[in-house]
Amino acid sequence: MSQALDLIGIFVFALSGALVGVRRRLDVVGMTVLAEMTALGGGILRDLILNVRPAAFSSTGYVVVPAVAAAIVFFWHPQVERVMPAVDVLDAAGLGLFCAVGTEKAMNYGLSPLHGALLGVTTAVGGGILRDVLAGQIPLLLYDRQLYAVPAMLGSAVMAALYTLDLHGWPATLASAVLAFGLRIAAMRLRLRAPLARGVASDQGP
Repeated sequence: MSQALDLIGIFVFALSGALVGVRRRLDVVGMTVLAEMTALGGGILRDLILNVRPAAFSSTGYVVVPAVAAAIVFFWHPQVERVMPAVDVLDAAGLGLFCAVGTEKAMNYGLSPLHGALLGVTTAVGGGILRDVLAGQIPLLLYDRQLYAVPAMLGSAVMAALYTLDLHGWPATLASAVLAFGLRIAAMRLRLRAPLARGVASDQGP
């Protein structure tokens, strides 16, 4: 079940990576690279820090699913763009799942709650950072106006706190993931934004 949820999250993140490739006018190779990096980058970074074999290399599904997502976007990107509101909801679910699972895995390897939460955030947003760097644009994490990283931070913090209280396993993971998911959905629906520095005018952008 956990692997199936992982693959769903990977698929949705890969769609977003491939769409960035379309918008940047990349060819099919570039699109596929962005799809793979967006989907797998955060987990790979987490596992390299933990000094374990990345989960992405434990099953062919982790590599094939992003490639399938890239192929779908390559042939049908106008249709994918039209259903982006639904994709954004799934992306929020993937964000919640990855921050919770990443935090729990880090703490299973003996990291402190603070470091475990940081690694959970890395799992959730690391792929997006790699995608943006490869696409030649400022990572969205650095101007998190629609509260993407903040829900991951809070979800990871709750997961770390529950783990410290010896409350872990799927109930804690689900609770943390749902919290991050709910905050992300609220940010999208209510257009919640992180504050700018004092005196800096908003550009009203995303």
